[in-house]
Amino acid sequence: MEPMDIVGKSKEDASLPKATMTKIIKEMLPPDVRVARDAQDLLIECCVEFINLVSSESNEVCNREDKRTIAPEHVLKALEVLGFGDYIEEVYAAYEQHKLETMDSLKGGKWSNVAEMTEEEALAEQQRMFAEARARMNGGAVPSKQPDADQSLDS
Repeated sequence: MEPMDIVGKSKEDASLPKATMTKIIKEMLPPDVRVARDAQDLLIECCVEFINLVSSESNEVCNREDKRTIAPEHVLKALEVLGFGDYIEEVYAAYEQHKLETMDSLKGGKWSNVAEMTEEEALAEQQRMFAEARARMNGGAVPSKQPDADQSLDS
């Protein structure tokens, strides 16, 4: 029986996007260095195996702590257990940078001004959005930006 991962595919089915991996490989090398396709495929397979190894060990660390969700500290502990302790500081720094970038993208996203709205403005915006959705569902034209003040959600 072959090993299965969480989504039910065999480990042999797991892979990484080839174009992305090829780009990463090329970015890490001097411009005058070429990599044979077989070598690229081998590097990709090594990356997949490394991810499987760290994921598996992270899961074991998580289970030993009677947790059900693998947290970043479980991954860091797994790296230490597997002998990759020299990389923990760099991995943690990359994780912190990712958190900052993620927070920045959430702050600058679609809902960035919601906290600045008053309750009345938020309610008016909600009613406008409901009216637009109703109009789309009914095949009608989208109403103007300002709905009638007495328009209810049941209309």
